[in-house]
Amino acid sequence: MSAPFVVAFVPGVTPGKWVRIWEERMRRQPIEVRPLPQPEALAALRTGEVQMALVREVPADDELHVIPLYREQPVVVVAKEHPASALDTVDLRDLDGEPRQDGQDAAAVELVAAGVGVAIMPQSLARLHARRDVVARPLRDAPDTGIGLAWLRTNEDPRLETFIGIVRGRTVNSSR
Repeated sequence: MSAPFVVAFVPGVTPGKWVRIWEERMRRQPIEVRPLPQPEALAALRTGEVQMALVREVPADDELHVIPLYREQPVVVVAKEHPASALDTVDLRDLDGEPRQDGQDAAAVELVAAGVGVAIMPQSLARLHARRDVVARPLRDAPDTGIGLAWLRTNEDPRLETFIGIVRGRTVNSSR
């Protein structure tokens, strides 16, 4: 059996559907997925530890190819007792004067739950770190976040094209 095709993915991204399709089509080519924070996912790409990575907003880079896949809606996470929790959607001006947590992780959400400000993050991360004592509300006027599939330009593994096709929704009989 050959070495597994390794794909990293950042928190909030769910590669399950693409992995299932790979396993159905590529029975003799094992796939391994690794959850990694963004910096580690990009480092693993550069060292060759992973062949591809599903990442957030990768800046222009001469070493990487990146295919944009989708955009994520920004949300504000607030304590359940916060006035913004009563709103269906929130504007940034509604948060004027509110202390903001810099992180987009469980620690930031824990601080929000304790009443220490608000946190702005992509909706998938708010879902990932959901708690009963906080709510997430869509932000109308904040920038969204892109998710992309990245790989090294110098990587010539033929399995890259197969995975790209799966992620782009090509069927078994599709041609490029």
